[in-house]
Amino acid sequence: MGFEKYMPRASWEKLKSHADKLQTPLMIFDVQGIDGKYREMTENFPGADIYYAIKANPAAPILERLIQLGSCFDVASRFELDRVLELGCPPERLSYGNTIKKADDVAYFYQRGVRLYATDSERDLENIARNAPGSRVYVRILNEGDRTADWPLSRKFGCHNELAYSLLVQARDSGLEPAGISFHVGSQQRDIGAWDAAIAKASTIYYRLLEEQGIKLSLLNLGGGLPAHYLSKAHTIATYAREINRFLEEDFGADMPRLILEPGRSLVGDLGVVVAEVVNVARKHKNDLYRWVYLDTGLFGGLMETMGEAIKYPIYTDRTLEQTLHADQEEEVILAGPTCDSMDVMYQNFKYSLPLDLDPGDRLYFFSAGAYTTTYSCVAFNGFPPMKEYYIN
Repeated sequence: MGFEKYMPRASWEKLKSHADKLQTPLMIFDVQGIDGKYREMTENFPGADIYYAIKANPAAPILERLIQLGSCFDVASRFELDRVLELGCPPERLSYGNTIKKADDVAYFYQRGVRLYATDSERDLENIARNAPGSRVYVRILNEGDRTADWPLSRKFGCHNELAYSLLVQARDSGLEPAGISFHVGSQQRDIGAWDAAIAKASTIYYRLLEEQGIKLSLLNLGGGLPAHYLSKAHTIATYAREINRFLEEDFGADMPRLILEPGRSLVGDLGVVVAEVVNVARKHKNDLYRWVYLDTGLFGGLMETMGEAIKYPIYTDRTLEQTLHADQEEEVILAGPTCDSMDVMYQNFKYSLPLDLDPGDRLYFFSAGAYTTTYSCVAFNGFPPMKEYYIN
C-alpha cells in the first residue's frame, strides 16, 4: 500500500528533500503538520482540554507550536516542566501527571506555579498535601482493559476503585481539592470498547462520592491512547471520538465533568520519519530462508517500541516508495540493529518484504515515527550517539 496512507505526499517530499542531504540515522519531522492534528483533536472533542503528553516528543519546535495553538501539557518531570515554562507556557496550563514523584519534585512544581496533580497512592497524596497545599488532585484508576493496547501501561500505574474513592476523600480532608478521576486505556489502543469500560468505572466513583460524601468532582481525565497510523489497522480519530462521546453521554449525561485528553502519539506520531541505512545483508547459512538486514539504528537507537514487535512501523525503501517493484522482486527479511546485543532485533517473527537487491548504503524509511523514538534513544550504548533529529517547517 502507498505511503500516502501514513503521510501526505507533499509533506513527505518536503521531508525527503532535507533527509537526502543528511547522515543517518535520523528522525525528520513535519512541524507544520501539528496544526492539522491539533485541529482534528479539538474539533472531534469539543470542549475538552488538550494536555499534550510531552514525553512523546519534547522537541522545542513541537512545544512552541502547541503553545501557540493554546494547548495545555501533561508534564512528567521537573526537566519537562522547566523546558515548557522556558518556552513561555503559563503554569496554569500544566498538569503534573506522573504518579511517581519525589516530595522535592512536588514542592518544585508548586513553587513554579503548578496547581493540578495526579496521584494513585496514600503516600504520594500526603506529599502533595504537604508540599502543594490547596492544590487540585485527580486520582488515576487501574485499567486492566489496556491489555488490548499495542503498548499497555496500567500494570504500573493506577489504583483500584475502592482505594481511589478513599484517596479522594483523603484529599478533601487534607485541604486539597478532590478534582477528578483519570485513567489510561493503553498507548496505541485500537479497541474502542476499552474507553467504554474505563468511563463506566470512573462514573461509578463519581456518583458514589457525590451520594455518600457530597463531593462533586469537576474533571475526568481520559488520558492518552488514541492511535497513530502503523501497519495494524485502526479507526479514524473521528470514529473514536464519536463513540467515546457517546459513552460519556450514557454514563454522565447532564453531569458531564470537564474533560481532559492527553494525546501524545496521536498528535505527533504520524508527522515523523526515521531514516536508517543498511549496514549489511546476510544469511546465517547458504540455505537460510530469510536474509538478515542490519541497520545503523535499532532498539537502543530509538526503535525501542519494536521490542516484542509491539509497534509495527510502515517501512519503505526508495524503490518501494514509488511502487516500482513486483512481488517476485521482494523477499521477507529479519530486521536488526547495529549494537553488540542480541536483543537488538526489531522484527524476526513479523516479516517485512524488502527488495532482493537491497545493499549496504540503501536507506529504509520508518513512517509514523514521530513519537517515542528520539526520546527512547540511548545516550551512548556501544558508543553510538543518540539519534539526530530535524524539525522542518
